[in-house]
Amino acid sequence: MSSPTILIVDDDKSLQEFLEIFLSKEGFKVKVAGDGEEALAFLAENPADLVLADIRMPRLDGISFLKALRERGLNLPVIMITAYASLDTAVAAKQEGAFDYVAKPFKLDELRKLIARALSQARGSSGAQGHEFMGLIGRSPAIRRVFEMIPRIANAPSNVLITGESGTGKELVARAIHKLSPRRDKPFVVVNCGGIPPNLLESELFGYKAGAFTGATRDKEGLFLKAHQGTIFLDEIGELPLEMQVKLLRVVQEKVVLPLGATKEIKIDVRIISATNRDLAKEVLEGNFREDLYYRLNVITLELPPLRERREDIPLLVDHFLKKYARKMGKEIQGISDFALKALMEYDFPGNVRELENIIERSVALETGPLILPENLVLSRRQKTDTRTFSVTLPENGLDLESFLAEIEVSLLKQALARTGGNKTEAAKLLGLNFRSFRYRLAKYGLS
Repeated sequence: MSSPTILIVDDDKSLQEFLEIFLSKEGFKVKVAGDGEEALAFLAENPADLVLADIRMPRLDGISFLKALRERGLNLPVIMITAYASLDTAVAAKQEGAFDYVAKPFKLDELRKLIARALSQARGSSGAQGHEFMGLIGRSPAIRRVFEMIPRIANAPSNVLITGESGTGKELVARAIHKLSPRRDKPFVVVNCGGIPPNLLESELFGYKAGAFTGATRDKEGLFLKAHQGTIFLDEIGELPLEMQVKLLRVVQEKVVLPLGATKEIKIDVRIISATNRDLAKEVLEGNFREDLYYRLNVITLELPPLRERREDIPLLVDHFLKKYARKMGKEIQGISDFALKALMEYDFPGNVRELENIIERSVALETGPLILPENLVLSRRQKTDTRTFSVTLPENGLDLESFLAEIEVSLLKQALARTGGNKTEAAKLLGLNFRSFRYRLAKYGLS
C-alpha cells in the first residue's frame, strides 16, 4: 500500500516547512499550498488522503476553504490548525465537517495521533460505505476513472459530450461537472431534447417575443437565456431534429440566440454539456446528425460504463438504495439475503443504475421481513439460479432469528401453494414435507 498523501494549507512558510519535514520523516507524502484557493486548485487535479489547514489565511480562510471542499464533494478528512484558539472557531470548523481542531503551539505527538485517527476513520468509512463522489457511488476501476475525470473536465471551459447507455447517470455527472466548475453559483438548466415536441423546441430553447405567433401574449425567456453565465445540459441530444441542429449550431458557434419574432440577436455566455445513449459518430455517417455540430459539442468526451462492466459496485449501490428507501418508507430492513444479492450480481441490468434503484425501491416496498428475499426482486430477464446455494449473512446489528425464519417459512409455503394452484398435497411434496406437517405449518401461520 502506498504512503498516504497529506496536503498542508498554510500561508506561514516556516510552519509549512516544519510540518513538511516532520510529516516526511513520519513516512507521509507531503504537498503544500499557500492558501485555500491554491489548495482547491491542487485538489481538483490531484488526490490527497488528509488536509492540515490553517484557519487564518489570505484570499480564502480555512472555514471558507472547508465549505468549498464539501460543496465540491471532496470528503477527505481535514484537521484545522490555528494560533487563535477559541470555542467559536472550533465549533464552526466542526459544523463544516472538520475532523478535528488543534491550536498552536501543538505537541507533535498529539498531532501524530490525530492524523493516525483521521486516516484510520477515513479508511474504515470507505470500507464500510464504498466510495462516493458527488452523488456517484462505486469503487471499481471503471467508475474511479470517471471520478478522476470530472474535476479535470469541470475546470476546462470546453463543451462536453457525455455518452453511455440509458440509466448510467449522465445527468448526475453533468451536475457534478457544473458544481465543480467556476460556474457553480450560476444556473444549471436541463433540457430533455427528446421530451419536447419538435414544434415547441425552438421557442423553448430560444424564447419568443410577444406577438411572434398566435397565443404569444408576452415575451418568454428561452432556456439558453435562463442558463446565461451557467451551464445548459442538453440531454438526449441525438433526438434533436435536423432543422433544430442547424439553429443550435449557430448558437454554439456565435454564442448568440434569436428569440422567435425578434430582430436582434442576444449575446449569451453558456457552457454546453450534452448527453446521448446513441452512437453519434454513426449518426453522423448515416446523415442523422450534423458533423459540424457534432465536433462543436464533442470537444471533451466522457463515456460512462454500463453497470454490467462494474459489477463490483452492485453491493455498494444496493446498500445505498436499501438505506435510502428503508428510511423513506419507515421500514426496518437491515440488508439483503446472499441469494438475492447473487441474483442481482448475475443480472445484466439493461437499464443500468436506474433499473437497480427501481428494483430495490420495489423490493423495499414489498418486503415484510428484515432482509430482502429473492421473490421480491423483479428482474426483466431472470437468470437461473441454484436454490441450494442459499445462504444469509448476519446483519451488522444482528436480527430476530425466530421472526426471520418464520418470514422465510411463510414465503416458501405461499410460493408452494401458488405454484400448485392451491393443491396442498402437491405443495407439501415441493417442500419435502408430509401432508400432516404441511397442514400444521399452514395453521401455525394462519394460512389454512
